[in-house]
Amino acid sequence: MLNERAQILLRTLIERYIHEGQPVGSRSLSKFSGLDLSPATIRNVMADLEDMGLVTSPYTSAGRIPTPQGYRLFVDTLLVMEPLDSAELSHLESQLHPDNPTRLINAASQLLSELTRFAGVVVTPKRTGAVFRYIEFMALSEKRILLIIVTPEGDVQNRIIHTDATYSQTDLIEAGNFINQNYAGCTLDVIRSRLHKELKQLRYDMTSLMNAAIEAGGDAINESSEAVILVGERRLLDIHDLSGNLTSLKKLFDLFERKTKLLQLLELSHHAQGVKIFIGGESDVASLEEFSLVTAPYEMKGEIVGTVGVIGPRRMAYKRIIPIVDVTARLLSQGLSQH
Repeated sequence: MLNERAQILLRTLIERYIHEGQPVGSRSLSKFSGLDLSPATIRNVMADLEDMGLVTSPYTSAGRIPTPQGYRLFVDTLLVMEPLDSAELSHLESQLHPDNPTRLINAASQLLSELTRFAGVVVTPKRTGAVFRYIEFMALSEKRILLIIVTPEGDVQNRIIHTDATYSQTDLIEAGNFINQNYAGCTLDVIRSRLHKELKQLRYDMTSLMNAAIEAGGDAINESSEAVILVGERRLLDIHDLSGNLTSLKKLFDLFERKTKLLQLLELSHHAQGVKIFIGGESDVASLEEFSLVTAPYEMKGEIVGTVGVIGPRRMAYKRIIPIVDVTARLLSQGLSQH
C-alpha cells in the first residue's frame, strides 16, 4: 500500500510521462504535484517506488518512467477519468446511429482509430448460421447469371454464376421464388440435406442452377464474416515510442496477421463488466511488452455479442482512451439493438 504522498507523486510522474514522453525528474514532480516537498524527500519516495517495481530509471537518466506494474496501479486506483468533450461525443453519436449492422460495426472500428490515432479493433458477432434472407437471379449473358444475396443481417452480396444451360428470365424468377419460399433463413447444412429429395420435382438443369446458387451463397456469407475487423494499424508506425523498436512492432504485426491469436486476446474481455485493460505482457495469449489494449464488450438486445478495443503504446492517455472505448461500445450496443 502506498501512502497518500507516494500516490500523488506516482500519479504525477505517470501523467507527466504520458504528456511529455520524457523521464520525469524531481523538479517536475515538485512543480506539478502540488506538494511542498524538498528534492531530497522526492528522491527518497522515488527510490521507494523503484524498489517496489513501480518506476524505473532508463539508462543513466536522473528521471524515472513508469513500469507496466506502475501503469497497472495507476489505471486501477489513481486514474482520474476525463469525460469525452461534446464534439467527440456528437461525432460518435452521429456515426453510430441505427443502421445496417455490418456498416455499424465497421464504423465503430474506424471511429476508434480516428479518435485515438491508434489501431481500432472490433470482434464481430458470430453468424447465426443462416445463409440468406432473400436471393434474386439476373441474366447477364447466355450462360452468366448475377446472383444477388441479401444476408440475414441485411448486407447485399453479389456473385456471378457460370452455367452449362441457358435460362430465360422466367426460369430465373421461378428458381428464385422456389429458393426464397423453401430455404430462406435456413443454414447451409439444412439446405444441403433437403436439396437432394426436394429438388427432384424440378427439371435437372434447374436443380443444377439452384445447387450453384446455394453454394455461392454459402461462400459469400463465409467471406463476409470476418471475425476481427482491424483498422488503423499503420498509425502505430508513426508513434515515436514505437517507431524505433522494430522487434516489438514485428511481434505486434505478426499478431495482426494471425488474427486467431488476436481474437483469443480480445475474447478474454468478452464477458468483462465494462472496460478491461491489458498493459504490456499481462496476457498469456500474446506477449506485447510495449503495448496496451483497452477493450469493452458490446451487446445486441441484452446479449453480449462482441468486443471493441484500441491497441496502442503503453504510454497512452488512458483517461481519454477509456471513455472513447466505453462510449463506442455503448452506442454500438444501442444501434445494433434498435436495428
